[in-house]
Amino acid sequence: MTLAFRRIRNAIRPKVNVYKMPAGIHADWNVPVKVRDGTTLRVNVFRPEGGLPAPVIMSAHPYGKDKIPARTRSGCGLNLQYRLFPQPHPIEISEWTSWEAPDPGVWVPQGYAVVNVDLRGGGTSEGIGDLFSDQEALDYYDVIEWAGTQSWSSGRIGLNGVSYLAISEYKVAVLHPPHLAAICPWEGFSDLYRDFARPGGVREDGFTIIWDKGIRRGVRVHTQFRKEIVDRPERDEWYESTVPDLARIEVPVLVCGSFSDHSLHTQGSFEVFRRAGSLHKSLYTHRDGKWCAFYGKEATAARGRFFDYTLKGLDNGWDREPAVRLAIHDVGPEPVAVVHEEHWPPSDLQWRSLALDASRQNLVEGPTAESATSISFDTHRGTAQFAWTVPEDIDVIGPMALRLHIEVQGADDVFLFAGVRKFRAGNEMCFEGSFGFSGDMVSKGWQRAAHRALDKELSSLSQPVHTHRIAQPLHEGEIVPVDVAMRPHATRFLKGDVLRLDVRGTWHYPRDPLRGQFPAAYQSSPNARCVLHIGGAFDARLLIGSRPVSMTAAKS
Repeated sequence: MTLAFRRIRNAIRPKVNVYKMPAGIHADWNVPVKVRDGTTLRVNVFRPEGGLPAPVIMSAHPYGKDKIPARTRSGCGLNLQYRLFPQPHPIEISEWTSWEAPDPGVWVPQGYAVVNVDLRGGGTSEGIGDLFSDQEALDYYDVIEWAGTQSWSSGRIGLNGVSYLAISEYKVAVLHPPHLAAICPWEGFSDLYRDFARPGGVREDGFTIIWDKGIRRGVRVHTQFRKEIVDRPERDEWYESTVPDLARIEVPVLVCGSFSDHSLHTQGSFEVFRRAGSLHKSLYTHRDGKWCAFYGKEATAARGRFFDYTLKGLDNGWDREPAVRLAIHDVGPEPVAVVHEEHWPPSDLQWRSLALDASRQNLVEGPTAESATSISFDTHRGTAQFAWTVPEDIDVIGPMALRLHIEVQGADDVFLFAGVRKFRAGNEMCFEGSFGFSGDMVSKGWQRAAHRALDKELSSLSQPVHTHRIAQPLHEGEIVPVDVAMRPHATRFLKGDVLRLDVRGTWHYPRDPLRGQFPAAYQSSPNARCVLHIGGAFDARLLIGSRPVSMTAAKS
């Protein structure tokens, strides 16, 4: 099935089934909750009938908690996103399921109360909101403490939700509300600049436009999101004010790290797992669609075990299980293997340095050529490609790091778009990607050459992190090293498969709602020629982590 046909069919008939709420669920709509400055927020509460105290699963919405199938004009409709972004597997949700929030039809019958909050300025809540702000976190804190003291509550609150509903969990967890017992952020970036608005310093020019328009149309907010990211090319104090101090999160964490959401949440989710200060933290990975994974049986069961342990106090062994659920993919959304690891990346990986070879346009293991050479491409029309024929069955896992040495002719800057693709018998093997894009590559990275300065404290050999504090334009004839961080993944390569590295000056996919990775788009490079210097003193290479398939099989 072509991508265009898939999208057209999905727009007409998305694979979403809405079911009637089961009996035994009591609903309180638009309950007022007054926060510390006197502003009234409103919440929906779904709880078991009978009035016995129940642990609470909560989510906070900027878009409006009442965007549920049962509240549409037809009586049973769907959010537009379900039509725009096709999912590889069917989704089943109840008629009272808020957008990207836990389904009360699933959780209340299991003995939980589900609470959906309209954040300040959103839905039925009062005030004017400020996205990603400290005020938003304080409001969330107050609602958590309100829920923790209600007669229908056990006093133990867990947070769960997708995308912004995950992002909003970080800052409030840092504040340590006494009744907060656990958080489960399901795909949410943690650094607005590095993960979403300007990955690698390259401005996102697709989803940020659509998201900003949607927010400003439906939510009362101070934040002029699109204007801010256009006016602020460097990572300044405004961006930093939106970033939570992940090390101060202490409650148990189950975070979802999606390999299919490179343009949005992948990097930030893995950073939460890596940097959260929690004694107990787990990572659930997948390469499925965002919503079909969240509402699917396996992920729901994993969250159930987590909340049963952290909110109900059941000794189900969750705290003794391996920390990482690792899904490995050969092609498409279905994993070829699921194994459990103690660390991310796994501690038994072999790190291979694949040197770029300009003469044969290959990637080779071992030292670079003794003499320097170069290869160049037009930043608007060209691509430099380097291929490695995989010598054995291996699983390539983790982030990847690309080191280049570049010269720019005709401009003082270039935006580098690096991608790793997989081929078998001459055919590209594609994967699920951001925004329901089924033609995605293995991994990708972005980097503005003028933002090449590294953050020495945060960087590692396999994961370069840039400061993005100042721009350093290139001078005529100047050759500079540029490190490109590639997004995490877990991909199986069989002997004879080809791993291909593409380096370009524009985004990899067309701005086409039928054929491209719509709506993802990024700022294009200035019209120039980019020269890659390779060999000799120029250690151009791609660093990958891998292990034999047999080692993965032994863990199954």
